[in-house]
Amino acid sequence: MHKILIIEDDSDINKVITDTLTTSGYETTSAYSGTEGLMHLSQNTFDLVILDLMLPGLKGEELIVKFRKELESDTPVIILSAKDKLDHKLDLFERGADDYMTKPFEIEELLARVSVQLKRSSNKMKETMHQHKQLKVNSDTLEIHIDDTPIVFTRKEFKIIELLIKNPTRIFSKEDLYEMAWDELYIGEDKTVTVHVSNIRHKLKEVTDEPYIDTVWGIGFKLSK
Repeated sequence: MHKILIIEDDSDINKVITDTLTTSGYETTSAYSGTEGLMHLSQNTFDLVILDLMLPGLKGEELIVKFRKELESDTPVIILSAKDKLDHKLDLFERGADDYMTKPFEIEELLARVSVQLKRSSNKMKETMHQHKQLKVNSDTLEIHIDDTPIVFTRKEFKIIELLIKNPTRIFSKEDLYEMAWDELYIGEDKTVTVHVSNIRHKLKEVTDEPYIDTVWGIGFKLSK
């Protein structure tokens, strides 16, 4: 279930949006000031933010900048505002808005725009998130989890796992892995790749019995089935 944060100080508008999204199967959280909204964003993860601009406390224009720069989030944000000048809209897009709706608006149109933003975000996640069984690799954050347990790998170890999970049927020679992970020419018999694969297996074994990396004797390595 997608989680949506609604930051809107007008209680009637907030309720209409909340009721519509809830009826459509979304999980919602409401905030009525910019300060309250930023608190929710810093403490929780949401799939989408609906943000009014004229808020008590922290204004929407300031909040989105903090959200993008300080919290370093790329969660989609739909702006709601009575301001309809092009320069103002362009400024909000520069600050990090993904969509902009002028008040008053039709709730059905907002619902459609929510759906579009969530689909775009989902497609983006598919490009950067890779999963094989319980192994999850995030190419954006360089994080690796087994189920919900994070495992710390070096950058080279991460690159090897990423190559394997992105190409689940391919057998990589030591030369392949070295040249793609180190971005250097492979020279002769170097045990570097073997050592790194051994380290990866050791770290994985600490949290799972699943091998994940198979040795193909005489050729190299591949992702286990």
